Amino acid sequence: MNSPIRAPSSPSSSSCSNIQPPPCLTHASSNFKFPLLLPHAICSSQKMYRSSGGHAEAPTNTNPLKIYMVGRCSTGWSEAQPLVSKQSLNRHLLPVEALVTPTAQDVSDTPFIGDDKIGVLLLNLGGPETLEDVQPFLFNLFADPDIIRLPRLFSFLQKPLAQFVSVARAPKSKEGYASIGGGSPLRRMTDAQAEELRKSLWAKNVPANVYVGMRYWHPFTEEAIEQIKRDGITKLVVLPLYPQFSISTSGSSLRLLESIFREDEYLVNMQHTVIPSWYQREGYITAMVNLIEKELKDFDSPNEVRIFFSAHGVPLAYVEEAGDPYKAEMEECVDLIMGELEKRNITNAYTLAYQSRVGPVEWLKPYTDDTIVELGKRGVKSLLAVPISFVSEHIETLEEIDVEYKELALKSGIQKWGRVPALGCEPTFISDLADAVIESLPYVGAMAVSNLEARQSLVPLGSVEELLAAYDSQRKELPPPVLVWEWGWTKSAETWNGRAAMLAVLLLLFLEVTTGQGFLHQWGILPLFR
Repeated sequence: MNSPIRAPSSPSSSSCSNIQPPPCLTHASSNFKFPLLLPHAICSSQKMYRSSGGHAEAPTNTNPLKIYMVGRCSTGWSEAQPLVSKQSLNRHLLPVEALVTPTAQDVSDTPFIGDDKIGVLLLNLGGPETLEDVQPFLFNLFADPDIIRLPRLFSFLQKPLAQFVSVARAPKSKEGYASIGGGSPLRRMTDAQAEELRKSLWAKNVPANVYVGMRYWHPFTEEAIEQIKRDGITKLVVLPLYPQFSISTSGSSLRLLESIFREDEYLVNMQHTVIPSWYQREGYITAMVNLIEKELKDFDSPNEVRIFFSAHGVPLAYVEEAGDPYKAEMEECVDLIMGELEKRNITNAYTLAYQSRVGPVEWLKPYTDDTIVELGKRGVKSLLAVPISFVSEHIETLEEIDVEYKELALKSGIQKWGRVPALGCEPTFISDLADAVIESLPYVGAMAVSNLEARQSLVPLGSVEELLAAYDSQRKELPPPVLVWEWGWTKSAETWNGRAAMLAVLLLLFLEVTTGQGFLHQWGILPLFR
């Protein structure tokens, strides 16, 4: 296993002048349950989406994140007040060119406490590096309650179910990984991004160590934290490599991090801040637009190409019942990219769809595969796929998009197919991540207060605990989709019948896996999956 990436030793930076957070933004204030300021929540109540036939209004967001500010700062926090009224919200909206961070020159001069050792922790999913890693990787994935949510009463079945599902899915998953070289390139690419980020930070006069922590495979987050402790890091910036926040990605990694922090005295005393999402940053948008523009030029008729944004899906209940901001952030991200393309006189029609759904529950729609078929029926002949929620190549880009969806598109009548590569180590992207880290340093150990008028930074900051409280104030598991029993052939009855059947199946599988006896073993079915 490769050791976590760390920066080389450097001359002391104690000559830098210090920036202290405002008096009210102290570490002690983290105990206050205060709505976290998330600049990306500032949005209009309606958005316009271009289609091939004109414009159509998007549904109004019925549960927008509220934006608050602190009234004053004395011995404690004053009561949070709404920052802007709904009527005046549009007045504060800025075009994408205004949604900028300081330039590289400005950011490079940002001082920080010279005696502190700065660390950056990159969080990512992880992936099996060999075919032998596939089944244990899948077990780690499905053992996460943020991925497969069971009723609290049956939480003891989480690991037995994960074992069964991982064993059952491993053969097909191995075929996919074999087709892309025998393993996921995610770790190699994330390590490369960490190294380039470290170089960029040092070039901007910020000597920092950069670490990689994966959620479901090596190097695990726990391994990265141990290295952070050995290196004596005193200020930590946590940066999930997911542009948009979701309960199932950034949220899962942050919950794990929170549990690690609570159990370790060193980490409790170490100051930190989190950048939960960064899809609206100018550098990220510019890098995406540059790649799209480049790939469009490979088509014979670039203006006729439909731009097809494919994002990783999440269960619909995450958004509608748990308040996951993923869908809203994804739609806003696409809006910003298309807005920047329009400035370059690129006005192609576009579509956003969601891929990678599993299981019988409803996921975010439209589904990528269904949408490709529908576009073929509508006569679309050229399609450029854009993996919008991925910054590194992995199984979902190299196999699912490049193989499965490409084949489906060609069968559906689409004649020309292209795909925008993942950002990887694209220089503009890496430099902007470095800027985001530097902008966050004055807020390490403090709650961030955004400046709506100045818009100096679009980094939504906060501690792990504060951030999770902002997105999940009740800290409860997902509520059931149906709360009242109804008799007859109704949606409620179907739901409860399905739950009863699911619990019966789970119990059966648990007995099969734990005892090694039962009809699945007697019939020789279960051993086939081993």
